[in-house]
Amino acid sequence: MNKFSSGNIKRTTLSQQVLDNIVNLLMSGQLKPGDRLPSEFELMEQFAVSRPVLRESLSALETLEIVTRKPRDGTIINDKISSSPFKAMLALSINDVPAIIEARMVLELGLVTMACEKITDEELERLKRTIDLIEENRDKDYGYLDQEFHRIIAEAAENPVVEGMIVALLIAHKKTDSLITYRDPDLTIEHHLAIYLALKQRDHIAAYNAMYKHLSFVRSKILGKL
Repeated sequence: MNKFSSGNIKRTTLSQQVLDNIVNLLMSGQLKPGDRLPSEFELMEQFAVSRPVLRESLSALETLEIVTRKPRDGTIINDKISSSPFKAMLALSINDVPAIIEARMVLELGLVTMACEKITDEELERLKRTIDLIEENRDKDYGYLDQEFHRIIAEAAENPVVEGMIVALLIAHKKTDSLITYRDPDLTIEHHLAIYLALKQRDHIAAYNAMYKHLSFVRSKILGKL
């Protein structure tokens, strides 16, 4: 059997099918960090897809930092992927929006309570700065500021075991953020401020509740538009 044969494919889109197969080959050990994928032409034949579909899949894998594409060297499996299995797991469900949102909630609710114990004054200042910048950019796309707010909290947890989860969290945040068709600056500021104040006061329960309220709102807004 060819190394890249993977049986029947039953996913929703062709690009997701290709992505799933490559990730499954990686997780099963048939592909390893440092391996070079076959040429685009060979992959197109193997997976029976067009070049645009293949390139969409490879682009998604590159965004997830699973592969690196180089003009002369081809597509290489990243050396560090073995230490970040959450990226590969996320890739298998990247288009399952409800699952991605729930994953965010699971991760962030735990991280915000851990951050209550460990967040520094400098990190609190940076957190407050993102809120101030959202206020100043309320009429613009402030999605990057929203992501920075959540990134600071995640990193404030200072737990090396969940570093891979944090990377996956930020990828999930980017995915869900791209689905938001309208912004609610007043509510975003209100929610972020409540989370910030709870962290500043080292109040685990208030931080958890404020984060849950915020993410529940985000979930309702996104899923209501699907």
